[in-house]
Amino acid sequence: MKTAVFSARRYDKTLLAQANDGVGHALLFIEERLTVQTASQAAGCVAVCVFVNDTVDAAVLEILARQGTRLVATRSTGYNHIDAAAARRLGIEVVRVTDYSPNSVAEFAVGLLLAVNRKIARASVRTREGNFDLDGLMGFDLHGKTVGVIGTGKIGLIFARIMAGFGCTLVGHDLYPTQAFEALGGRYLGVDELLACSDVVSLHCPLLDATHHIVDAAALARVKRGCVLINTSRGGLVDTDAVVQALKTGQLGGLAIDVYEQEASLFFQDLSSTIILDDVIQRLVSFPNVIVTGHQAFFTVEAIGQIMRTTIDSISAFERGEALVNRIPG
Repeated sequence: MKTAVFSARRYDKTLLAQANDGVGHALLFIEERLTVQTASQAAGCVAVCVFVNDTVDAAVLEILARQGTRLVATRSTGYNHIDAAAARRLGIEVVRVTDYSPNSVAEFAVGLLLAVNRKIARASVRTREGNFDLDGLMGFDLHGKTVGVIGTGKIGLIFARIMAGFGCTLVGHDLYPTQAFEALGGRYLGVDELLACSDVVSLHCPLLDATHHIVDAAALARVKRGCVLINTSRGGLVDTDAVVQALKTGQLGGLAIDVYEQEASLFFQDLSSTIILDDVIQRLVSFPNVIVTGHQAFFTVEAIGQIMRTTIDSISAFERGEALVNRIPG
């Protein structure tokens, strides 16, 4: 089945082609993001494969529908970039990747925490310049600290399990509490109570209307002073302007993010030779107690391989008229 693959990087092309080996879908790789301006490149493609920073709103979907597209497959678990209601109205099915090595994201979140707490990136830059002074590099023991986990699904639970291994006290918040989290010694609290008692807060919930800016100015005013915030989920969970102010006052002791609310114009491309016009991200990376990475938490051989195999399987199931097990809910 002819499929247009947008936001196709070198690794997408290689691994998606591997997953398609022997299957035979006609894959059209397009490096540009899917937008109103680029949607015409998918003309004649029954399926369109997208990623998190592609624009799949009603306007784009209407263009795709007119061109004959009947399936949108996103190479991600989250689907907040897709107007699901518009897709249903236009008769376009939407599938996602429901499971792809949750260990990859959970382990990366722990790595971010260690890096920002123990100033590992700063120390590495110093030693490359011959500076072996320890001044300004002091962190704190994680053992005995309280770690708040907002979202205790697959990824959040693995993160919690790792932090339990460090000897941390676990508190969590989720609309659907699990016995597995409690079996680790975790206690469920309301968001306000969790923020007030946690030395570290890690976000592992989806971006929904109810969770948009779950960390805003009001929430940051309630956090335990000096708390470290980790976000490897979705940028829209955090009000970045409010975070900047909390960092300036010391209310927030550190920040490590792999996602950013305005990342669509920045991430997954090399901008090192250009002037970045986003003042907020420029301000963030100027703080010594902030680490920003470019949405790479999912980026392991195991995770990407599973994402590509699941995507090809969904396209094949659609072509054969079978039930779409990875169809988005609703």
